[in-house]
Amino acid sequence: MLVACAAHKLARRAPARKLYVSDLFQKSLAYAESLHPDAIYILSAKHGLLPLEQEIEPYNVTLNDMGREARRQWAQGVLAQLGRVADTQHDRFVILAGVKYRSDLTPGLAHVEVPMKGLPIGKQLQWLGEHT
Repeated sequence: MLVACAAHKLARRAPARKLYVSDLFQKSLAYAESLHPDAIYILSAKHGLLPLEQEIEPYNVTLNDMGREARRQWAQGVLAQLGRVADTQHDRFVILAGVKYRSDLTPGLAHVEVPMKGLPIGKQLQWLGEHT
Protein backbone atom coordinates (compact mmCIF):
# COMPACT_ATOMS: atom_id res chain seq x y z
CA MET A 1 0.00 0.00 0.00
CA LEU A 2 1.21 3.47 -0.87
CA VAL A 3 -0.29 6.48 0.90
CA ALA A 4 0.49 10.08 -0.06
CA CYS A 5 2.07 12.41 2.47
CA ALA A 6 0.23 15.55 3.57
CA ALA A 7 0.94 19.24 3.94
CA HIS A 8 -0.35 19.43 7.51
CA LYS A 9 2.32 18.12 9.86
CA LEU A 10 3.33 18.21 13.48
CA ALA A 11 5.86 20.93 14.31
CA ARG A 12 8.36 18.42 15.71
CA ARG A 13 10.24 15.27 14.74
CA ALA A 14 8.03 12.18 14.83
CA PRO A 15 7.53 8.77 13.23
CA ALA A 16 6.15 9.35 9.73
CA ARG A 17 2.79 7.75 10.57
CA LYS A 18 2.29 10.41 13.27
CA LEU A 19 3.94 13.38 11.55
CA TYR A 20 1.20 13.84 8.97
CA VAL A 21 -1.93 15.06 10.73
CA SER A 22 -4.40 15.88 7.95
CA ASP A 23 -7.79 14.18 8.03
CA LEU A 24 -7.22 12.72 4.56
CA PHE A 25 -3.88 11.19 5.54
CA GLN A 26 -5.21 9.77 8.81
CA LYS A 27 -8.25 8.23 7.13
CA SER A 28 -6.16 6.91 4.22
CA LEU A 29 -3.76 5.26 6.66
CA ALA A 30 -6.64 3.75 8.64
CA TYR A 31 -8.10 2.34 5.42
CA ALA A 32 -4.71 0.97 4.35
CA GLU A 33 -4.23 -0.71 7.72
CA SER A 34 -7.74 -2.20 7.59
CA LEU A 35 -6.71 -4.18 4.49
CA HIS A 36 -3.84 -5.85 6.40
CA PRO A 37 -1.33 -5.53 3.54
CA ASP A 38 2.18 -6.94 3.65
CA ALA A 39 3.52 -3.38 3.91
CA ILE A 40 2.44 0.25 3.92
CA TYR A 41 4.68 3.08 2.80
CA ILE A 42 4.18 6.81 2.61
CA LEU A 43 4.90 8.60 -0.66
CA SER A 44 6.86 11.60 0.59
CA ALA A 45 7.74 14.47 -1.72
CA LYS A 46 10.99 14.96 0.22
CA HIS A 47 11.97 11.42 1.23
CA GLY A 48 10.47 9.29 -1.55
CA LEU A 49 9.33 5.97 -0.12
CA LEU A 50 8.97 6.39 3.61
CA PRO A 51 8.44 3.57 6.15
CA LEU A 52 5.68 4.35 8.65
CA GLU A 53 7.93 4.19 11.69
CA GLN A 54 10.85 6.17 10.29
CA GLU A 55 11.36 9.31 12.34
CA ILE A 56 11.64 12.48 10.31
CA GLU A 57 11.62 16.23 10.82
CA PRO A 58 8.75 18.33 9.51
CA TYR A 59 9.35 19.72 6.02
CA ASN A 60 7.62 21.82 3.42
CA VAL A 61 8.00 20.06 0.06
CA THR A 62 5.19 18.96 -2.25
CA LEU A 63 5.07 17.49 -5.72
CA ASN A 64 2.37 20.03 -6.50
CA ASP A 65 5.10 22.71 -6.57
CA MET A 66 7.48 20.66 -8.74
CA GLY A 67 7.78 20.77 -12.50
CA ARG A 68 7.12 17.75 -14.69
CA GLU A 69 10.78 16.67 -14.94
CA ALA A 70 11.33 16.93 -11.17
CA ARG A 71 8.24 14.75 -10.61
CA ARG A 72 9.56 12.18 -13.09
CA GLN A 73 12.90 12.07 -11.29
CA TRP A 74 11.13 11.73 -7.94
CA ALA A 75 9.07 8.81 -9.31
CA GLN A 76 12.18 7.08 -10.66
CA GLY A 77 13.75 7.34 -7.19
CA VAL A 78 10.61 5.93 -5.56
CA LEU A 79 10.51 3.05 -8.05
CA ALA A 80 14.14 2.26 -7.23
CA GLN A 81 13.29 2.31 -3.50
CA LEU A 82 10.27 0.09 -4.12
CA GLY A 83 12.44 -2.34 -6.06
CA ARG A 84 14.50 -2.90 -2.90
CA VAL A 85 11.48 -3.77 -0.72
CA ALA A 86 8.94 -5.25 -3.14
CA ASP A 87 8.56 -6.93 -6.52
CA THR A 88 7.33 -4.15 -8.81
CA GLN A 89 6.34 -6.64 -11.52
CA HIS A 90 4.46 -9.19 -9.42
CA ASP A 91 3.24 -7.50 -6.23
CA ARG A 92 -0.10 -5.69 -6.18
CA PHE A 93 0.06 -2.00 -5.22
CA VAL A 94 -2.92 -0.05 -3.91
CA ILE A 95 -2.22 3.66 -4.19
CA LEU A 96 -4.01 6.26 -2.09
CA ALA A 97 -2.56 9.39 -3.67
CA GLY A 98 -3.39 12.16 -6.08
CA VAL A 99 -2.47 12.10 -9.73
CA LYS A 100 0.81 14.02 -9.34
CA TYR A 101 2.02 11.44 -6.81
CA ARG A 102 1.04 8.42 -8.87
CA SER A 103 1.12 9.29 -12.59
CA ASP A 104 4.83 8.63 -13.07
CA LEU A 105 4.84 5.67 -10.66
CA THR A 106 2.11 3.53 -12.17
CA PRO A 107 3.89 2.79 -15.48
CA GLY A 108 6.66 1.11 -13.45
CA LEU A 109 4.26 -1.10 -11.50
CA ALA A 110 2.60 -4.08 -13.18
CA HIS A 111 -0.40 -4.43 -10.83
CA VAL A 112 -1.93 -1.19 -9.54
CA GLU A 113 -5.25 -0.25 -7.98
CA VAL A 114 -6.32 3.34 -7.31
CA PRO A 115 -9.62 2.97 -5.45
CA MET A 116 -10.36 6.72 -5.19
CA LYS A 117 -9.20 7.69 -8.68
CA GLY A 118 -10.92 10.82 -9.93
CA LEU A 119 -12.58 11.72 -6.62
CA PRO A 120 -12.12 15.24 -5.20
CA ILE A 121 -10.88 15.43 -1.60
CA GLY A 122 -14.35 15.74 -0.07
CA LYS A 123 -15.52 12.62 -1.91
CA GLN A 124 -12.30 10.81 -0.94
CA LEU A 125 -13.01 11.54 2.72
CA GLN A 126 -16.55 10.28 2.26
CA TRP A 127 -15.35 7.14 0.48
CA LEU A 128 -12.79 6.44 3.19
CA GLY A 129 -15.43 6.92 5.88
CA GLU A 130 -17.64 4.36 4.15
CA HIS A 131 -14.82 1.83 3.69
CA THR A 132 -13.16 1.84 7.12
